[in-house]
Amino acid sequence: MAAMLRSNTKFTNVVAKSATKNTTAARPKTVCKAGKKVMVTSAEKVRTPTNVTPENDLMIRVAKGEATEATPVWLFRQAGRHLPEYNQFKKDSGKNFLQILDDPMAVAEVTMQPLRRYNLDAAILFSDILVVPQAFGIDVEMPGGKGILIPNPLTTPADLKRLPDSVDVEKSLGHVFEGVERINEAIVKEGHGVPLIGFSAAPWTLLYYMVGGSSKDNGDAGIRWCRDYPEDAQMLLDHLTSVVIDYLDKQVQCGAHMIQVFEAMGEFIDEPTFHNFAMPAMKKIAEEMRRRHPTIPLLTFPRDAMYGISACAECYDVVTIDTVASRTEMRAMIAKEAAARGAKPARLQGNFDPALLQLETGGTNAQIEDAVRLMLSEFGPQGLIANLGAGLMGKEDPARVTHMIDSVHSISKEMIAEGN
Repeated sequence: MAAMLRSNTKFTNVVAKSATKNTTAARPKTVCKAGKKVMVTSAEKVRTPTNVTPENDLMIRVAKGEATEATPVWLFRQAGRHLPEYNQFKKDSGKNFLQILDDPMAVAEVTMQPLRRYNLDAAILFSDILVVPQAFGIDVEMPGGKGILIPNPLTTPADLKRLPDSVDVEKSLGHVFEGVERINEAIVKEGHGVPLIGFSAAPWTLLYYMVGGSSKDNGDAGIRWCRDYPEDAQMLLDHLTSVVIDYLDKQVQCGAHMIQVFEAMGEFIDEPTFHNFAMPAMKKIAEEMRRRHPTIPLLTFPRDAMYGISACAECYDVVTIDTVASRTEMRAMIAKEAAARGAKPARLQGNFDPALLQLETGGTNAQIEDAVRLMLSEFGPQGLIANLGAGLMGKEDPARVTHMIDSVHSISKEMIAEGN
């Protein structure tokens, strides 16, 4: 089946390096198609990024391993449903979530909302991991109350013929790149002076959705593909990896200062399959992004797959720790393994418990401060990007979120000044 499929589906695997300068000229690429190397061209749009050197570079400096005067903080899903202004914007504009993502100006507005409310050290592009499957022509729906769904997933390898030979990310995801440009323009106009984080899901997570259709149902579909159709699963992962690299590359060209790769569905993959299928794709993304953009920090989060932290720490600048993992053990393990390689240890990100931020059941200000101090003490305030161990879900109290962010800044400054 796999051999027959390879001859019929004609996947395109782009391996050429992106141009280091933006140009409108057609640029040749070497691709591997049906077992032969051929040349294709794609027109590049001129990019003139703004906010090139943000005044607040705290997060960038931490990611690069520099000592800082305070611990920076941003939050997974910092924009969106927990903010009254987001819900009001949806009501006033009449746009649902997917319609917002298609509108660069709406994306910029929603991205900026948490920056106006909170003293955050970075913005993150307001988007969704499933825009990549959309670029492959896969239908994505949001029926309400059920999360985002792929109603017609790839159920068997025969369905791979539905996918295009290649994906022109400029054409299919140009609205995302315009959104990146509009966000940076707004950051400059409003005087926030912070960097912008671009992101994508990792290939395994994308495969999981494309073959299972949902985050809630068919949870075994992804690992079943790797077990029952290993060659086809690998082919799909390779194709996704090439597109994710081009997608992230364009985000950087448009002005993203840092890149976050989310392996969001680690709960549904076992350790051997992670190392055999998921991690090689993540490593290839890091290596190619490092080659194309050597100064851009790379962050990752293998959520619910903390056994993958060591491998991630070898190729990413910053690795995210979830709420379950031990802070002290993770810091010590990464430092020890890096020393054995003669390398600088990866910096850490995480892992405040968002349960303390809930509107109805969250902690008091004193409890939030105590939790922040404990997190900073166990991680150490240097070499850390404070964040959550899981994303905001929509029922958090903005006042508690504010207190958590401000506490990170004030307590970390105090600790660093004291030499901790």
